[in-house]
Amino acid sequence: MQSNTGMIKPSLMELPQVSDRMSFIYLEHCVINREDSAVKVTDMDGDVCIPAAAITTLLLGPGCKITHRAMELIGDSGVGVAWVGEHGVRYYAHGRALNSHTRLLLKQAELVTNTRKHLSVVRKMYQMRFPNEDVSGLTLQQLRGREGSRVRTTYREYSKKWSIPWKGREYDPDDFMSGTPVNQALSAGNVCLYGLAHAVICALGCSAGLGFVHVGHECSFAYDIADLYKAETTIPIAFEMAAKVRDEFDDKTPQDFSGMVRRRLRDEIVKMHLLERMVRDIKYLLSDSEEGEEEKAVYLWDNITDRVENGKQYRENGVEEDGSDDHE
Repeated sequence: MQSNTGMIKPSLMELPQVSDRMSFIYLEHCVINREDSAVKVTDMDGDVCIPAAAITTLLLGPGCKITHRAMELIGDSGVGVAWVGEHGVRYYAHGRALNSHTRLLLKQAELVTNTRKHLSVVRKMYQMRFPNEDVSGLTLQQLRGREGSRVRTTYREYSKKWSIPWKGREYDPDDFMSGTPVNQALSAGNVCLYGLAHAVICALGCSAGLGFVHVGHECSFAYDIADLYKAETTIPIAFEMAAKVRDEFDDKTPQDFSGMVRRRLRDEIVKMHLLERMVRDIKYLLSDSEEGEEEKAVYLWDNITDRVENGKQYRENGVEEDGSDDHE
């Protein structure tokens, strides 16, 4: 049987930068296929086609069926995919997004495995939370204490602003609806933020598992990055949406409450240009300077010069010969 080849795989230069894409799309109870260069979503209401190269992250909830052809397009377009639970509040698995080189990954590995450099990145992360203060003289334990105090203060401020009682972060991952509206909103919003951070990390060629503040989990670095923005995004939005439930729904959580939170968060992410910030902040944390020209994806390691050009045949004395052995 002759297959429908669809579009030709785009080159890296033809794809939009991750910072130029829409943030995330949550889908559930639908069939996901491919139509040319678009992701085709079919549910009981009909078909919708979404340009694949315009998406950063697909969050796939319960009842999603996705075809091999759709995943091929998603992979070629560099779209991050995360399989999540009901209401989008539990993470199960993810698909790899496109990246072209390992420069930042190698730098990340160097930083995370050297205690002094590791601590330097942690200090950078905490300094980003306290932009008007000098935290260079604080120990790691003191930094954690300051951060804990900052988060508690943030919760209290928005609790007071929206007149929503706050008794702490309490939720049952197996029973989403048992939480208070503000805790439900935090759960739904945080998973979206984690998925977005994960996609940006992978798109830049980094590892989501090599974290600095968080360690030991396959999404440690995604948690690190997401935590930089919670005080600006998911926390204020959670209290705002809890107030909306109180004022418009008589304290009865609407059936699509998690969807309402996701849409509100998505609007805020676009408004504050969070994708651009994530890209810039990750590069700042892992690099000494801004990105230069795009490097080739594959080099050969050399113990003297660090790396030599790929696609060449070499003699025993290291001199290049004609011919090639390209890695596609």
